[in-house]
Amino acid sequence: MRKRAAVLCGAAAVVAGTITAAPADASPTHPARTAPATRLAWKACGTTDSPTLQCASLKVPLDHARPHGEKITIALSRVPHTAKKYQGPLLVNPGGPGGSGLALAGFVASSLPKAVAAQYDVIGFDPRGVGKSTPALNCAPGHSKPVRPDSLPATAAVERANLRRAEGFAAACGKKYARLLPYIDTLSAVRDMDAVRDALGAPKLNYFGYSYGTYLGAVYAKLYPQRVRRLVLDSIVDPTGVWYEANLAQDHAFNDRHRALMAWIAKHDATYKLGTDPARIEAKWYGMRAALAKRAAGGKVGAAELEDTFLPGGYYNGYWPRLAEAFAAYVNGKDTGPLVKAYETLAAVDASGDNGYSVYTAVQCRDANWPRSWSRWRADNWAAYRKSPFMTWNNAWYNAPCAFWPTRSLGPVNIMNGKLPPVLLFQATDDAATPYEGGATVHALLRGSSLVVERGGGNHGITLSGNACLDKHLAAYLTDGTVPRDVGGVDAVCAARPDPTPLTAKAASGTARGSTLHGLLGFRG
Repeated sequence: MRKRAAVLCGAAAVVAGTITAAPADASPTHPARTAPATRLAWKACGTTDSPTLQCASLKVPLDHARPHGEKITIALSRVPHTAKKYQGPLLVNPGGPGGSGLALAGFVASSLPKAVAAQYDVIGFDPRGVGKSTPALNCAPGHSKPVRPDSLPATAAVERANLRRAEGFAAACGKKYARLLPYIDTLSAVRDMDAVRDALGAPKLNYFGYSYGTYLGAVYAKLYPQRVRRLVLDSIVDPTGVWYEANLAQDHAFNDRHRALMAWIAKHDATYKLGTDPARIEAKWYGMRAALAKRAAGGKVGAAELEDTFLPGGYYNGYWPRLAEAFAAYVNGKDTGPLVKAYETLAAVDASGDNGYSVYTAVQCRDANWPRSWSRWRADNWAAYRKSPFMTWNNAWYNAPCAFWPTRSLGPVNIMNGKLPPVLLFQATDDAATPYEGGATVHALLRGSSLVVERGGGNHGITLSGNACLDKHLAAYLTDGTVPRDVGGVDAVCAARPDPTPLTAKAASGTARGSTLHGLLGFRG
């Protein structure tokens, strides 16, 4: 925390400085088109929320080093532009790895100002292995079915049980997908993105990514800097920690965010009746966890599932009232119903399901070097747990298949880049999933980028969630390439929106847009 505060030491006094627009040739009114190598056959697939949505698919090489070899299919969605001023395709990604991006196109198109969205074809896609792209991975159906072993390996038997699950998952992936796993990684996905650009007939790509999608965007810019027109990265992965160190950093940030929830509950003791001392409320939460480790609520919510249920609160404070209600009902009235309901509705968001987790592990395990010695994992995670107990071991087991992964690992990509047009970055100071240092690091590595900070914000995925200050910068950039500029390390600062109030019909309706976005982003990055 001290390091994070030091990075932000001048942020409170920063205001948007002089405004810089992109060079004229970086934002043409009618971007030149090239003849696409593959024509896309768009068909109507609209929904109630996105009635103009269209869908298509694109065949790409499984191995881009063998362009005429085996092909796989990437599923695409599109909300077409309607304005005379056309600025090209805007490719969007919700993160993951393993997140489906098909619905995100409709969300982005409907959430941007109409005049801005109308100038773009907003393009969503399911990355290779995900969702409606084929083949879609599903290594071990039911892997996360409750009730799992306690995530805290307090005994050798519990540790062995969790290790068996991790090893078994890695082995199942290797058995089912030995041919595919060497090509399920960020670099391959980035080359797919360029194939999408080519199929769209666009000489350059506009890109807007959240969370892991920021790493996709940064790597795309590294491989194809001459093909980047506009680049927006929101809630930014630290590319220097991909992925083992990044997950350890998350443990501490999520612990801080969990304690922020405890402090919020303390402020609303009149509603929840759990006390006014955050430390004592936290102790009650861990007491609930210990009880659930012995007897799962409703036969579904054990200790590990409780962590799964409260993890979404670290991503989005709009979930806090529902989590507090479930917590209070269990502690004060021994009523397990609200807790089971919260698990069924919130923990389920953590996963595009078995497919999402399968792709998550496949990409993360392939992308970067992970320790293959379990003794290293044990030592590092116990050290993290002593400071940050909330999700350290839950997160460790989520990623543990990488200790046994059947394919060799690649190295992380050095994204340092000085060959780009102005790039716009968004980062909240108290984001748990992608801690603030990631935004500061990428700002330094992408020379000439502009960093907009949400001061005091702890949510993950901060644009198009109701913060008008942030969205003003996003709209200006997508309109004509305008970015804020300041001589300091941060180019603009926006205040965070207030924390939620205890749940009422009015408060529930007020969180709808934010919860829609966070449902699309999913969890774990």
